[in-house]
Amino acid sequence: MKKWLGKIAIVLFGLGHMANASNIPNFAETELEAKQGNAASQFNLGLMYYSGKGAPKDYKQAEHWFRRAAEQGDVDAQTNLGGLYYQGKGVVQDYKKAKYWFQKAAAQGFAKAQYDLGLIYFLGKGIEQDYGQAAQWYEKAAKQGYLDAQYDLAIMYDNGLGVGKAPEKAFQWYQKAAEQGDNQAQYTVATRYMHGLGVQKDFKQAVLWLHRAADQENIKAQLDLGVAYSHGFGVRQDDKQAVQWYRKAAEQGLAQAQSNLGVMYGKGQGVRQDDKQAVYWYRKAAEQGNAKAQYNLGLMYANGKGARQNLVIAKEWFGKACDNGLQQSCDTYRTLD
Repeated sequence: MKKWLGKIAIVLFGLGHMANASNIPNFAETELEAKQGNAASQFNLGLMYYSGKGAPKDYKQAEHWFRRAAEQGDVDAQTNLGGLYYQGKGVVQDYKKAKYWFQKAAAQGFAKAQYDLGLIYFLGKGIEQDYGQAAQWYEKAAKQGYLDAQYDLAIMYDNGLGVGKAPEKAFQWYQKAAEQGDNQAQYTVATRYMHGLGVQKDFKQAVLWLHRAADQENIKAQLDLGVAYSHGFGVRQDDKQAVQWYRKAAEQGLAQAQSNLGVMYGKGQGVRQDDKQAVYWYRKAAEQGNAKAQYNLGLMYANGKGARQNLVIAKEWFGKACDNGLQQSCDTYRTLD
């Protein structure tokens, strides 16, 4: 029987890939073949018990069948069995046994197990923490194209954990992860191009990667893309585009984007001037502790723009901004004493 691999999300270890319902094997046939010693069927049966798809959810039964397949050298089963020991599902939690099974699969070149083994070393679960070993196993998985390993290896080169600090190598691995569509890696690549870290500074490349990350709802990328359009960094200056990207991030709750959007409404840049909308967005950001927004909201109340004039409320917001380190607001606060 062909092995059924589906996608099951677990906190640290993936345990396979959950298939569509139409792909779930027949339970009776799978069980018969598993009992006859077919490793693929044993793995499938374990996955069915683990996921509760095609069989009642039963972690102990999942462990039993994963073990049967693992003992025949099945790398997926070995990795999943390690995951069960790591999580303590169907077995007593045991990090050393988790490491044992990850190592079995990793030694066969299975990228997922190599990454999981690296993570065990990185976290120091059940063993002495060893960044050098973590980096070695991450690199084995990364070279096979395993995205999480590529990203984590980049972080290790960034911070000199288990390897020499190397911004250029960090950038190379971030880029590999980015090219696979990881939006956090795409955003990181953009920031490296912006600041010239590990790669030559290039605002046009930065904007290209910001777009890729922003299109995947990365709110920091959306904010930075708004800034790029607002100031013409790597792209033709365009206030309407700036407003569009600020709004996307603002609607997801990013305070700096909310503050910037308030400024655009206040000045009528890229959008019809609207003091009430400015107050609305300043308030959203101010309530999250954004000092500049708190100061601007204070100004709106002090001048009666977008809200009824109220010097008491204005002073309150100036005070909050001052407490958050904005000297300009401290100076304004004192003028109202």
